[in-house]
Amino acid sequence: MSRLIFLGCMAYLTVGLGQLVVGSVLEPMVHAYGVHYGDGGQLVMNQFLGGLAGTIAAPFLIGRIGRKGLLLAAFLGMAVMEFLYMAQPAWGIMLGIAPLTGFCFGIIESLIGSIIIASTGDRANVAMSRLETFFGAGALIIPFAGAALIEIGQWKLAFGIVGALAAVTFVLWVVLWPTKLLGARGEAVHQAEAATRAEGKSLRLGRRYGILLGICALFFVIYVGMEMSYVHYLPSMLVQENGLSDAAAATSISVFWAAMTLGRLVSGHIADRISGGMYLFWGTAIGALCFLLMALTGGTTEMFIFSFIAGFAFSGLFAIALVFTNRSVPGATERITSLLIAYGLLGGAIMPKLIGWSLDHYAVSVARWIFFAIAAAMIVVVLAAIALSGRKSRAKSPAHSAI
Repeated sequence: MSRLIFLGCMAYLTVGLGQLVVGSVLEPMVHAYGVHYGDGGQLVMNQFLGGLAGTIAAPFLIGRIGRKGLLLAAFLGMAVMEFLYMAQPAWGIMLGIAPLTGFCFGIIESLIGSIIIASTGDRANVAMSRLETFFGAGALIIPFAGAALIEIGQWKLAFGIVGALAAVTFVLWVVLWPTKLLGARGEAVHQAEAATRAEGKSLRLGRRYGILLGICALFFVIYVGMEMSYVHYLPSMLVQENGLSDAAAATSISVFWAAMTLGRLVSGHIADRISGGMYLFWGTAIGALCFLLMALTGGTTEMFIFSFIAGFAFSGLFAIALVFTNRSVPGATERITSLLIAYGLLGGAIMPKLIGWSLDHYAVSVARWIFFAIAAAMIVVVLAAIALSGRKSRAKSPAHSAI
């Protein structure tokens, strides 16, 4: 099990670097290509649409080439695409590479997430939080690397760093594949999930489960879309309104992700103590308060402070929401995990385009209020999910325990 967790952490570290590398160098990249912020948002959107396709296609592709073959192909493809980014081709080619890169991200994230949730059982909250910690570590490292590379005029080398790590992770998975736990091609996960499906009577569990799953999917659209928009455009917001240099503004992402990484060290244990539902509520509520205060103030110091607090509050939302949904709608971990991550990537594709458009046409303060509105909407969605999950649990068992 420890080998699987180690490999999963390496994979999430790599994906964390890959998903945030564009945001860390977006400001100089936009200027180098002579395009607008909305065009940068299009690049992010294309990458996330590719991720959406990857998560949707993953269950089908597993049946064709197996979990091991699919996962290794995704790592290899990610490495190749990142090196192509580094070559700084024409902007049209960049837009074409983006969905292919995202396709690999989507496969890696959904496949490993489902494997970990299915394999760790009652330890799923802690295990997924550990993986998300490494995702956050990757997202924390890349802004510093990006800022240093921006300073020396070599921002495009940030993509090369990600490509090299993807290649290293590929080799690690080839050499250290946990055959005893997962089987030679990953078929052991399918056997474990079959047992869970029998217990949960598959996904055909009635209308209430369908509504609950839809609400949880909406949460992923909103949360991932807001998080990706914020980390991609926070430096640009600070450059435009607060007068920071490109390199200084890029470090603001590290403040956010430092808090994310610290929070993920404890989020799984907190969720186990107070329940996943309550963790989601308090995380979204505190985060929304931070975005309200940022919208009302807007000063450089305030933006850094409240970004840190919001990052800590949001740190475990993704992982805990995955486990919360799989426990609330039992029976198909792989399909549910892929579905939720796909909806998250859909949000990650749409919302950065919206924020980029607002920065091109309106003052930065408008974008800050948009972020608060999105955060407030998350609270409503979480409360609806908790209420419906509680009704479902009471209907299933009078002596149920909180999810």
